[in-house]
Amino acid sequence: MIDKSHIGKTFPSHSVAVEAGRLRFFATAIGETSSVYVDEVAAHAAGYRSLPVPPTFLFGLEMERPDPLGWLDEVGMNLARILHGEQGFVYHHPACAGDVLTFETCISDIYDKKNGALEFVVKNSRVTNQDGVHVADLKTVLVQRNG
Repeated sequence: MIDKSHIGKTFPSHSVAVEAGRLRFFATAIGETSSVYVDEVAAHAAGYRSLPVPPTFLFGLEMERPDPLGWLDEVGMNLARILHGEQGFVYHHPACAGDVLTFETCISDIYDKKNGALEFVVKNSRVTNQDGVHVADLKTVLVQRNG
């Protein structure tokens, strides 16, 4: 069983610079057709400071922390038994190319279902930009299948 004493555990924050070329590549890779994600002129015309961060891109930036899966060992999860349960994003302010985003992450819940056959770990991250503006809240739920 995953020890519930890890509820509330925080991880060192990390910051990542948002680079325009990566935003363009990501938008193309996911099939995004809006020109605001690849063309600075279109982004400015739409009211953005620069190319906006496409939906779900923050998940990739969150994974850029040192040893991004190391926390699984810390809480006693077995990578071979993990399923992706849920992912959610709540955006509060646009993030754009040129921003430096800081991720503050904690475990907000651990619970089980089916008499412990499935254990759930809920991880939340608060994202702020270089000016301290609250950009987004991210939620990830991982499920561990047990014996």
